[in-house]
Amino acid sequence: MSRLGPVITLAAGAVLAAGLGVASINAAPAADNTAANTAAEAPSTEETTPAQENGAESPPAATNTAQPSPSPSRTEPRKITRADYGGRVKGNGGLIAISIRNGKAIGYFCDGRTEAWFKGKESAGELSLTGFGSAKVTAAVEGGKARGTVALGGEKWSFVAPTVVKPSGLYRATAIVRGAKLRAGWIVLKNPQGGFTQVGAAVLGEEQLDIPRLDGERPTTPLTLDDTTVYPKDVDGFIEEMS
Repeated sequence: MSRLGPVITLAAGAVLAAGLGVASINAAPAADNTAANTAAEAPSTEETTPAQENGAESPPAATNTAQPSPSPSRTEPRKITRADYGGRVKGNGGLIAISIRNGKAIGYFCDGRTEAWFKGKESAGELSLTGFGSAKVTAAVEGGKARGTVALGGEKWSFVAPTVVKPSGLYRATAIVRGAKLRAGWIVLKNPQGGFTQVGAAVLGEEQLDIPRLDGERPTTPLTLDDTTVYPKDVDGFIEEMS
């Protein structure tokens, strides 16, 4: 009996070892499946989402809500409301008078032999007047004076005409005499030392007439011209019909 003891013990040990081996073999696949399942259920941290694969979407572009700036309004050139100028023409000895009313302008030149009427506009201190044929007056108005030139009959002269006040200025009279038009013009300038300088011309049809002097203090006083009573007007009485 004593000899069988070790054999039984060895046999029992062999059986126990075999059982542990079987248990070990069956347990290993279960551990591998758990790891595989864990790997399948938990995606890799390097896996990209569809948005990342295609590139992240940019935020919508900001809409420009600013309104376009309005175009600057055009500014009308400055116009002289009312002004009268008169002075002597250099190199000729004649007189010139210019009157402006709300941008409209008329002028008159006379040296006692030749006369010329002009009309045009003033804008931003610049005067441009035209007369019969190529007659022309251009001037700049600044500092209370009109400085420019008068071109007439192929000649050209300069002038400086200071501002004047009534009774100085430009006068005109018209009438119908024996079916012909009578037209007369005067320039009256008050002298600093007293009295008046004046020059004028009168035409009946195509005939030039001797012209009487105006009353310097009251230039619109009626007078007789070629046996006809005429009524001189200051510039405000005829600028609209001439301009």
